[in-house]
Amino acid sequence: MAYFWIHTAWIAGVAFLFGFQGFPVRSVDMQRATDNITIRQGDTAIIRCYVDDKVSKVAWLNRSNIIFAGQDKWSLDPRVDLVTKGQLEYSLRIQKVDVYDEGSYTCSIQTKQQPKTSQVYLIVQVPASIYQVSNDITVNEGSNVTLSCLANGRPDPAITWRLLNPSAEPLDGEEYLDIIGIMRTQAGRYECKASNDVATPDVKYVNVIVNYPPTIKKTQSSETPVGRNGTLRCEVTAVPTPEFEWYRDDKRLANTQSITIQTSGTTTSLTIANITEEDYGNYTCVASNRLGVQNASLFLYRPGTGRDINGSACVSQSLWLLLASFACLFLKC
Repeated sequence: MAYFWIHTAWIAGVAFLFGFQGFPVRSVDMQRATDNITIRQGDTAIIRCYVDDKVSKVAWLNRSNIIFAGQDKWSLDPRVDLVTKGQLEYSLRIQKVDVYDEGSYTCSIQTKQQPKTSQVYLIVQVPASIYQVSNDITVNEGSNVTLSCLANGRPDPAITWRLLNPSAEPLDGEEYLDIIGIMRTQAGRYECKASNDVATPDVKYVNVIVNYPPTIKKTQSSETPVGRNGTLRCEVTAVPTPEFEWYRDDKRLANTQSITIQTSGTTTSLTIANITEEDYGNYTCVASNRLGVQNASLFLYRPGTGRDINGSACVSQSLWLLLASFACLFLKC
């Protein structure tokens, strides 16, 4: 019933138009196929209507709304006007097209024989735009992480994720990227890209920091003769940056006239000046952050003993050392 009244109103409107003493034009070439016009939001659309030599009256309608009757403009929209190049064209121009302009446009013609219509459907495309993305986050290793990236556009955009490490391979995920049991190797800058081929893809980024306990990466013992300076080095990987301590047997070492401890980021060194026989032996580097503690044994020894000064860390798990390190960390000694 509703369709009947809409259709009746449309016919009545056309009949009224063609009773209107408008500008005489020529009838539409009805051999042209009905087209869909696809245009990007913000551009200018020209909906073509061509006429022949048969004198008639013509009008433009959008749905049931009259836009033009002859040369008389009925629409109040300042973006809309006519393109009439000579007597053979009666085209409608819409500037700065928006999504609410999408729909069917009808060029209606009254010839001497009968009314004719030509319809064009205007499709408005909107570039992909990301309107919400996760904030930068910091998590502990092993946690489950969900990153979100919400976008809109017409047609609906496709959303892809990449971790911008050297490979930058695509990840499985659309609006939501789930990372189960995140590892330290999965830390970095994540790229969310929304694209629908209407314009350049929209791109946003999320930085993910993964905290993890210290892991000894490299140690360097020292083969130094008596009277010279010897340096022991210890390098770790950890997030956040660890605190370091040095031990000789069960005694924590500090800077003195003969001992210099230097720390830079995730690397620490212990330098012993003017080495004596009593300085030779085993030293322990301890790295700790709020997620855990790790330690390694290093050696200061006489030349010619045949020890490997550059090698993997000798990691010990001495209970007293772990307890002492934790106590010192929390008591800020």
